[in-house]
Amino acid sequence: MSATYLMPTYNRQPISFTRGAGSWLYTKDDTPYLDALTGIAVCGLGHCHPQVTDAIQQQAGTLIHTSNLFGIDWQERAGEILCTAAQMDSVFFANSGAEANEAALKLARLYAYKQGFKRPKVIVMEQSFHGRTLLSLSATANPKAREGFYTLDEDFIRVPFGDIAAVKQAAQEHDDICAIFVEPIQGEGGLNTAANGFTYLEKLQAECDAHNWLFMLDEVQTGNGRTGRYFAYQHSNARPDVLTTAKGLGNGFPVGACMVRGRANGLFGAGSHGSTYGGTPLASRVVHSVYDVLANSNIMENAVTEGLYIRESIVDTFGQHGVSSRGAGMMIGIALPEDMDCNQLVDRARDEQKLIINVTGGHVVRLLPPLNMSRDESTQVIERLINLLKPSF
Repeated sequence: MSATYLMPTYNRQPISFTRGAGSWLYTKDDTPYLDALTGIAVCGLGHCHPQVTDAIQQQAGTLIHTSNLFGIDWQERAGEILCTAAQMDSVFFANSGAEANEAALKLARLYAYKQGFKRPKVIVMEQSFHGRTLLSLSATANPKAREGFYTLDEDFIRVPFGDIAAVKQAAQEHDDICAIFVEPIQGEGGLNTAANGFTYLEKLQAECDAHNWLFMLDEVQTGNGRTGRYFAYQHSNARPDVLTTAKGLGNGFPVGACMVRGRANGLFGAGSHGSTYGGTPLASRVVHSVYDVLANSNIMENAVTEGLYIRESIVDTFGQHGVSSRGAGMMIGIALPEDMDCNQLVDRARDEQKLIINVTGGHVVRLLPPLNMSRDESTQVIERLINLLKPSF
């Protein structure tokens, strides 16, 4: 496979896949690989889920695109079911998580503008990742992603993830804060969870309420059943003003969403934001079909059960060596000792175990399997991971 005409923006692995089915990917010679990454939390229902595939095929033969100059029935229907699932009031459909987050940050600026702020600031977290558009990149902490792009750092205040005292201190030092933007679990940052779990979100919301800030959640990775609830914040009593999601929203089809309620509802009007492709009939029907599968099955419960089984099995095997687990549902982090050499784990997992994984945060094996992975497949993930890690201990 030649990459001659492709910009070298990815450090691609020396493999390509020609088809997928459920929890499995297949190369041209039909070699099966167990996919515990699902396109980085995208194919939450597995590859080529029959109901989603059927919806795509039917809609592709009916109507793909008209633009948002016209009413789009499937977009209205997708908006209703998504806002109902998220407990939000209205939604803007985009094409990716970065676009959804860009919309959220624009909402924060518009919210501040309407209150007379000259240069408002948003509180974001250390080790965060929010996207690669200029504003979402500025909110992101990753130095490698930010280098050379003249990020808009004056618009953000960065505090440690999980540290409410740091948020309170920022409120005392700055009178131009308009919002907090946070991931319930930091995916790219190392599957970080707050020490007090999801109640951290409730404390953040209390700070926002006290200061009249927008409380904004980035659920691009944690949403759509990934943690065992439709959205991760639903493990708590928190309620965001702005909620973004993407990845599992389309099970592989590119679509993102930015939802609002409360203080953020009604900020955008005609002409204040837009997208040529956002919420096409095809994308919206896919969103609706994914929702139908999740809402009318025990798949989210399965994500909790199988995710716990995988985490506990690995910690039972390697816990005495300092291995621990993080995450919720099928958002699984296996934290290895920080001095362990993890550079070859992804390649070795692929080549030796036919297992697709990721390493993030330097020493955390990140697993993002399909939410509907079977017990037999979960056991295979465990066995292959144990075989992979054993030589290191």
